[in-house]
Amino acid sequence: MERGLLTPLKKLRRQVFVEMARVAFETDKDELKDVIEAIPYKITPGDKPLYRESIWRERAICAERVRLSMGLSLRPEDAPVHVTSGLRGSDIADKYYEPPLMQVIPSACAACAPNMYKVTDNCRGCVAHPCTAVCPKGAVSIVNGKSVIDQEKCIRCGKCKAVCPYDAIAHHTRPCAEACGVKAIESDDLGRAKINPDKCVSCGMCMVSCPFGAIADKSQFFQLIRALRRGDKIVAEVAPSYVGQFGDKATPGKVKAALMELGFKDVFEVALGADIGAAIEAHHYATEVKSGKIPFMLTSCCPAWAMLIKRYFPESADKISRTLTPMVATARMIKKKYPDHRVVFIGPCAAKKLEASRRTVRSDVDFVITFEELSAIFEAKGIDFERYERCAEMDDATGAGRGYACAGGVAGAIEKCIGEYYPGTEVNIQHVEGLEDCRKILLLAKLGKLNGALIEGMGCPGGCVAGAGTNIPVNKAAACVKKSVNSSAKQIPSRELEDVQLD
Repeated sequence: MERGLLTPLKKLRRQVFVEMARVAFETDKDELKDVIEAIPYKITPGDKPLYRESIWRERAICAERVRLSMGLSLRPEDAPVHVTSGLRGSDIADKYYEPPLMQVIPSACAACAPNMYKVTDNCRGCVAHPCTAVCPKGAVSIVNGKSVIDQEKCIRCGKCKAVCPYDAIAHHTRPCAEACGVKAIESDDLGRAKINPDKCVSCGMCMVSCPFGAIADKSQFFQLIRALRRGDKIVAEVAPSYVGQFGDKATPGKVKAALMELGFKDVFEVALGADIGAAIEAHHYATEVKSGKIPFMLTSCCPAWAMLIKRYFPESADKISRTLTPMVATARMIKKKYPDHRVVFIGPCAAKKLEASRRTVRSDVDFVITFEELSAIFEAKGIDFERYERCAEMDDATGAGRGYACAGGVAGAIEKCIGEYYPGTEVNIQHVEGLEDCRKILLLAKLGKLNGALIEGMGCPGGCVAGAGTNIPVNKAAACVKKSVNSSAKQIPSRELEDVQLD
């Protein structure tokens, strides 16, 4: 499905986030329950459905989205549970959500065929009918002059489709499963999609690929807004891919000013942490990979990539760079400056919500929200960048760190640093995007085919600019990042950053 289009589905998601943001900002605790219970009726008013066959189904799906926006789990289908069940536990000014992160809303799932070849109306009933000749199982026959596939006999080999001169045979797949590079999408007993948590790495590509909006992630933005409403001291850190995400008029200075207006005490670029990471990883590559201490080095900044390695290629986990991810490095720098403040990471990535909760690494990140969720907060507070005039300086990082947002940008930044710090050092760069290709390159590395390489993996095809929580088309986002990189006053971080201590 084309990314960045303002589809009816995107509008529905946006409406839920906007309404929940308004509720979180404006509603007192004793009124919350009634106001939240009414949201599905506010979004789907009247007695005629807008998008589905039943208004009751629309409201039921909306109600589940409301729950997910508060970090709550979906309601059981066989028991009466209020939309606000669990509200008391989630109405806090602190990080909260009930795992797992990615959820399939059963009432929204269309139970798409996971793998099926089907004859369409394009069939001309030709005399040759090669489809019947190539089928190894005799599953294709001619009925009333047209081809028909017996699904009981079909083995999904695709030979019939390949030989049809009219392209009359369609291969139907489940979009969410097609997008999942780790084959985590399975089926429940009713044929609906189900996510296997033991396989899922929470990249969110299934969520953005489902045209029915049946998959969604849980949010922490309700709790973040309650903390802002209370006046808590919170500092925002924004991922490098934020440029362009809030409209053509949303300059970095305007975005920072708007965040300050929402109640954040300060705002930093996560590209600052990326600069630190690039400097340190340049040192690690030059001193450890080139010396033969380790056969290859894997970048660490993409949480879906890192989870893929640890879950499917555990023997290579010790090759992941020990460098803190840009999100964590920036958060630790913020905590050094503001020890009594909390930190929210604002970015494109669903998986960062899990990274921020990892016990193996003290993340110092107290909340994670996406660009999609922040857009809803801006709308709820009436901040329109087409007319917004406030501005604040935001220039924390170099072009190298800002380039982390695009596929190839991490390895590119490290390579530039190596060229600057260790002149004459040859660098073997390998980068892949999308979990399926990530698996392939990790297998090559495991087999010893990529010794001496610096391997960058991005879970989302295109890199962070293609994350599940982004607002604009991937190619437009990449162009905005490139412009940001090229216009940076400084292109490469100082070598002194490789000695920064953030433990």
